[in-house]
Amino acid sequence: MSVNGSGAVQVGPRYKWVALSNTTLGILMATINANIVLIALPAIFNGIGINPLAPGETNYLLWMLLGYLVVTATLLVTFGRISDMFGRVRLYNLGFAIFTAASILLFLTPGRGNTAALELIIFRMLQAVGGSFLQANSTAILTDAFPARQRGMAMGINQVAGIIGSVLGLILGGILAAINWRYVFLVNVPFGLFGTIWAYLKLRETSTPNRGQKIDWLGNITFFVGLVVLLLALTYGIEPYGSSPVGWSSPYVITGIIVGIVLLALFVFIEMRVPDPMFRLQLFKIRAFSIGAFCNFFSGLARAGLQFMLIIWLQGIWLPLHGYSYADTPLWAGIYILPMLVGSIIFGPISGVLSILTYCCLDQLGDPGVSFGTNETKQQ
Repeated sequence: MSVNGSGAVQVGPRYKWVALSNTTLGILMATINANIVLIALPAIFNGIGINPLAPGETNYLLWMLLGYLVVTATLLVTFGRISDMFGRVRLYNLGFAIFTAASILLFLTPGRGNTAALELIIFRMLQAVGGSFLQANSTAILTDAFPARQRGMAMGINQVAGIIGSVLGLILGGILAAINWRYVFLVNVPFGLFGTIWAYLKLRETSTPNRGQKIDWLGNITFFVGLVVLLLALTYGIEPYGSSPVGWSSPYVITGIIVGIVLLALFVFIEMRVPDPMFRLQLFKIRAFSIGAFCNFFSGLARAGLQFMLIIWLQGIWLPLHGYSYADTPLWAGIYILPMLVGSIIFGPISGVLSILTYCCLDQLGDPGVSFGTNETKQQ
């Protein structure tokens, strides 16, 4: 290992496997946590002595479900940009530490009732900050560590870990909730401590941070506020309003949707004109990038939507109607979701192999789209 003139560390050929194993652990832990609470909610609210369906208490249910996801969605792009400026590995390590500390706080949450519910929501959002650093930097660290012909395989393993983690979180949540609701948060701690120490000792900054860039404050603010307002409006749109079972007619929801869309449109306008944008929208001119981004979006929408509806349906309708007590529904809902985990384990590695074969075939045919060294990409 050596350091070049730009400050980046030169590493040996085995380093890429260290980077892959560590980032895979980080993604697995972050995605397990994203869904583990979903299935354990009945046990959590019962443990702190709250009925989340009682009048005035539904906001706690809503924010326990969506707080983590809202924070992650709004911070990922910003954290990715900041990491490019100050060091990807450094902020990835920080993400591991924040995530682990928040998990410990969740496990130790004192009190009961509304106070405990508010503490859980705040600690979950803090946990989401750490998870955002992990998810924003894992792909970049792999891109730096692996040669182009192996990046598809490495990123495929990371994505498979994310899919497995999202399903495994549901299963672990069901099992641990049947024992003690606090264990739902404790399960992250040993992995987080190990990952934090391992990342600090083994990961190296193999790319040169671009400290000469300026932070796009206006772009960051419009993106963050616009996305938060829009997501909040959509979230409260599914809440009852007046005599209506949903809130789409609420003036607050309508105003939030309009304001969110306007701010995001302003964000696009800003990003096309500032010298150092938070996100280079010109990347969407690259066909492979655009198709990959939209495919990931629709894949996540379908998978997460199915999981959410399936969990609510199993715990709230199907299992109780078939003689299962509400106390046992988290465990059995996790068991019934096992086939999704099996499918991910079987077809995940297959997709990684297919990506390598596709790269090799396109490379043999001389397709310039398989190389990230084209002039178009370099200019972006």
